[in-house]
Amino acid sequence: MALNCGIIGLTNTGKTTIFNCMSNTKAESSNYAFSATKSNKGMVEVPDPRLYEIDKLLKADKLVPATVEIVDLPGLAKGASQGEGVGNKFLADVQQTDALIHVLRCFDNDNLPHIEGSVDPVRDLEIVDFELQVRDLDLVERKIQRLQKLAKTGSKDAKKGIEVLTVYKNHLENFGNASTAPVDEDDKVYIQDLLLLTAKPVIYVCNVDDASATDGNDYVEMVKEKLGEKSKILILAGELEAEIAELEDAEDRKVFLEDAGLKEPGVNKLVRAAYDILDLQSFFTIGKQENRAWTIRKGMTAPQAAGVIHSDLERGFIRAEVIKYNDFIALGSEQAVKDAGKFHVEGKNYIVEDGDIMHIRFNV
Repeated sequence: MALNCGIIGLTNTGKTTIFNCMSNTKAESSNYAFSATKSNKGMVEVPDPRLYEIDKLLKADKLVPATVEIVDLPGLAKGASQGEGVGNKFLADVQQTDALIHVLRCFDNDNLPHIEGSVDPVRDLEIVDFELQVRDLDLVERKIQRLQKLAKTGSKDAKKGIEVLTVYKNHLENFGNASTAPVDEDDKVYIQDLLLLTAKPVIYVCNVDDASATDGNDYVEMVKEKLGEKSKILILAGELEAEIAELEDAEDRKVFLEDAGLKEPGVNKLVRAAYDILDLQSFFTIGKQENRAWTIRKGMTAPQAAGVIHSDLERGFIRAEVIKYNDFIALGSEQAVKDAGKFHVEGKNYIVEDGDIMHIRFNV
């Protein structure tokens, strides 16, 4: 699946530290502002206990988790929309992402100077939002100009487009994000080609000190008050997560987590949240050679899901043999599921559900 989440935030917020905890690609982090001039990309495994539960019942030679791509974008600064820092390149990279992870600095550290001179996550959030809004406003105004030329030829669709885009223009000029513009769902078609930065779904990550890893701190409360209950906000201690990620032994990690008062690494929650915000889910293929989780968009049909495995499977799709995950775990084997009458044979119109265990029959 060519879908990804971009990690954004002001410079020196701990973005790259968090990226390194999540990703199989390690990027260099630094205490110096604008030391990063390019985006880092990495594939991240999606933590899914179901895969390991399946493997307990049907042991395979190899386990392959689902993955999602994460992009660590260079740190942003005030004036990025006018080219400050790595401005325009940064904003163009943000445009190519499907969702955003916005890292907010919620910790004090005298050895890591804040680019604005003090720690204030709400101010930082507003700076980043403003830079994205300015970029979006420019994109919207350019499209309005293009549609105005078409409208002069009598195009009703162009006139409707101008009407809708003007709503977005006014909303952005009043420091609103495109995602909250008062526009009907059907009318959002007029901004699809623009890939507006502030229209993307966002997870806010409050990067805290070790002592605040479980309950947060006053900075986190400021963010919660600013964003309200509808926003997706996660608390994560970047430096602590980095130490956990360096431990290779599972038992050592468990002890470390318990000492920190955590049940699991915070990045696991972040990866799952990214998976969910991208509107993704997993299905499984199982066998002696390999138990594997596959990433698909919610709402995909069985042939489309088969195509994620290989294009030939979609092209020659005949049927999908489906076992529900809970049935497999409860009954213990494929044969037991069949004996209980819970084995499903599905056709081309079947919508794959999260956790389905599937075997694809095809002929090319």
